[in-house]
Amino acid sequence: METLKTVNWLIGIIFFVCYAYQFLYIPVVWFRKDKPHGPSKKHSYAVLICARNERAVIGDLIASLRAQTYDADLLRIFVLADNCTDDTAAVARAAGATVYERFNKAQVGKGYALRALMEHLAEDFPAGFDGYFVFDADNILSPDFVEQMNRTFSDGYDVVTSYRNSKNYGDNWISAGYALWYLRESRYLNHARHRLGTSCAVGGTGFLFSRAVAEKMGPWPYHTLVEDIEFSVHHIVEGGRIGFCPDAVLYDEQPSGFVPSWRQRARWCKGALQVFTRYGARLIRGIFHGSFSCYDMVSATMPAYILSTAALVCNVGLSIYGAVVGDDLMIAVQSLAEFAGQMYATMFVIGAITTATEWRMIRTAAWKKVAYVFTFPLFMATYIPIAISVLFCKIEWKPIEHKVSAASLKQRSSEEALPF
Repeated sequence: METLKTVNWLIGIIFFVCYAYQFLYIPVVWFRKDKPHGPSKKHSYAVLICARNERAVIGDLIASLRAQTYDADLLRIFVLADNCTDDTAAVARAAGATVYERFNKAQVGKGYALRALMEHLAEDFPAGFDGYFVFDADNILSPDFVEQMNRTFSDGYDVVTSYRNSKNYGDNWISAGYALWYLRESRYLNHARHRLGTSCAVGGTGFLFSRAVAEKMGPWPYHTLVEDIEFSVHHIVEGGRIGFCPDAVLYDEQPSGFVPSWRQRARWCKGALQVFTRYGARLIRGIFHGSFSCYDMVSATMPAYILSTAALVCNVGLSIYGAVVGDDLMIAVQSLAEFAGQMYATMFVIGAITTATEWRMIRTAAWKKVAYVFTFPLFMATYIPIAISVLFCKIEWKPIEHKVSAASLKQRSSEEALPF
């Protein structure tokens, strides 16, 4: 059983080496200021929305786009109704969007839908646009979202991502787990990266890319299970840098059921493996050529899954072996408890710091904000069985049902309603 202690100690050291730098990001956010913006220029934008059976929420997103403080004449909204069996297309048209429809059961997923939408735009709008926003249908934007993103875009970034908040933080420990992670990613990963001048990463929705990027990549070519991570990694290994706009706030809906949450995160874990298989060699070469962003992306896509899975397999395997040869199982139990305690404490500290600093941004009751700090490590721990399962199960893209509309938000308490 001493072997088990040694293994857990080694895994802990590797975890520290891989992720200690992310704790160093925290004081960067606290003490280092953003560089002032340069002169802001007016740009024309296409808004790209891919929607599958999203009639309950897509009208809210389009309404929030229509209510932007940015010049409406420079903002054109496009929706790709993808394999819809409801009236998503009709709702989007009635709200004022230009709508295309796609029915393809062989090529399923957001990546394929984005490609189809960009192909339509290339044919119908050959002059193109200065920039392209990507949103999910369940999003709602702060009124100055586009104006703030345009300021950062005008600073010369070809890709810009935003501050991701949640519409339904207080539903339960699952929705809060997602939301707290996104808040932490926005403030303590992307914001720190931006202030240090390294590359950020887009998070699936609420990002913007330039005409130059669109022309270089062509119709959306990223079709892994995590097209957003693939887009980020590809842009970084090509020498690009993704910016972050902390003042552009987006609210989206998080899953609150465990089964859809499992399916979604299994897709993310499998997709991370796909991305690392495809880009791992280039990322590692980038590290040896001095790219910290490549190292950052390697840490973001792989080691946590590998190390967590290795820790569980080693602990279970060596415990079984110890039982067979007659070792004291309490040593194994103690070692596993220590490892679990360390992981819980780490996630608790991350959640507590994020909750404390983003307190005013979190839309729920104060007691829930505190309670969900304690459940956040448990939410993160569920990634371990999910990461193991994807090694043996076939994972496919499946839609997540969204039902938190603007009307339902207005019926909630003032603590949970959006601030506009």
